[in-house]
Amino acid sequence: MRVGIVTIIDYLNYGNRLQNYAVQEVLKSLGISVETIHNSPGSYKKNNTNSPIKKLIKQKNIISILRLIQAKVSYEISKRTLKKLKTNKAENFKKFTSELINESEFHINELEIPSGIDSLYDYFVVGSDQVWNPHYRRGYPIDFLCFAAKEKRIAYAPSFGVSEIPSDYKLDYEQLIHNMEYLSVREEAGAKIIKDLTGREAEVLVDPTLMLDKSKWLEISKESMYKPQNNYVLTYFLGDQKRDITRKIKKYAKDNSLELINLANINDEKYYCIDPSEFIDFIHSSNIIFTDSFHGVVFSILFEKPFVVFQRGKMNSRIDNLLSKFQLENRKWENTSSLDSVGEIDYSHVPAILENERRKAIDYLKNAMNDEALRNGRE
Repeated sequence: MRVGIVTIIDYLNYGNRLQNYAVQEVLKSLGISVETIHNSPGSYKKNNTNSPIKKLIKQKNIISILRLIQAKVSYEISKRTLKKLKTNKAENFKKFTSELINESEFHINELEIPSGIDSLYDYFVVGSDQVWNPHYRRGYPIDFLCFAAKEKRIAYAPSFGVSEIPSDYKLDYEQLIHNMEYLSVREEAGAKIIKDLTGREAEVLVDPTLMLDKSKWLEISKESMYKPQNNYVLTYFLGDQKRDITRKIKKYAKDNSLELINLANINDEKYYCIDPSEFIDFIHSSNIIFTDSFHGVVFSILFEKPFVVFQRGKMNSRIDNLLSKFQLENRKWENTSSLDSVGEIDYSHVPAILENERRKAIDYLKNAMNDEALRNGRE
């Protein structure tokens, strides 16, 4: 059996690359030949005819124009530095991908779909990641497998990343979801969206990264040359943090004689550019993790690490669902009474929950692919 995976291809995002690898490995464990299909949504740039500089010129505000130009020059210098860092990071991610993820030789987007692609695979799986996020992907038809026969379309724990679909996307999403044959999602909020839009039920499955056990992840992990020799606190924040939180984390590290390592910090190239394999090892080797990242929490759970998770805008429905499922709501920052107590965590109840969730996901995939050999466990 051959299966094509459709997911976001992002060479700068750890969760994206690791969930892609996990989906591949879960399917391979069922004896399936797997390939991730290169895809990218079309994009356009809207001409800005109403820029701040043009407004100021109309107003003949020379001093403000000079200040704005100075700020723009500074911004452009920072942008070039950031571009260089992102290029270095992307190269590391591409190397990880080429070594561990089987990608298609062809590329698809909504304007360019190779003829006969449907016949190349027995099934197509879309997921996981936020492939159905209306703000990121805007109802990109490829993410709903529009090019495949309906009976071949399988959603494997995709995320909407939001609690509701904006009104101007609802009709499109209703039709796109209606044409999916097998539905599952990653959060309860996603199941509710599907129910409200289409009346259909969708299974809620754990993120594929949770489907692989600790030993499997450690097989592909590797130590960074910049990994500290001493014990350390690890922070992994995708959003901005308030100064008082940063100050408290620094104090926690100092009080516990721990080095402080900040991943995803653009001001520290050696950590910003680490690849996904090094990311795994940094979490596994840390003493405690402070994060606002979904996959930061996932790998903390997999490696049974103490962690504290912070709110990040409106992105928390998936983290809330994850914490609820594993009965770890007390790891939210707002539920933490004191930093003195966060270094200990009880994971004794988690393995049983994880085993049940893994079984549920495997059963879903076997049933969706409607293959007698898979259902009977003959892999």
